Amino acid sequence: MSCYFETSGGYGTLEELLEIITWAQLGIHSKPVGLLNVDGFYNSLLSFIDKAVDEGFISPKARRIIVSASTAKELVRELEEHVHEQDEVVSKLVWEERLNYVHESEVAM
Repeated sequence: MSCYFETSGGYGTLEELLEIITWAQLGIHSKPVGLLNVDGFYNSLLSFIDKAVDEGFISPKARRIIVSASTAKELVRELEEHVHEQDEVVSKLVWEERLNYVHESEVAM
């Protein structure tokens, strides 16, 4: 099983968490993101994300990137059962073409 896993933390942890979720949404990786939600630490964040889904800002597929549980044992089980879903548009994304990336060897000096 390959996944990203987060526990409780501050701004740095939150930034890393949202970046990894965004990378999954953009098709940069296809791993689930596990949240160990001990004592409901992430309840408010998950409620915010669910509200964003309800309001149409986050797709239901993108919401399912996040797997959360209150115990490590439960989280591992949930992650093992997770089925990755990717929007067809982003799964075919070719980053170098989208960014008009030019390899260093092709740059005229």
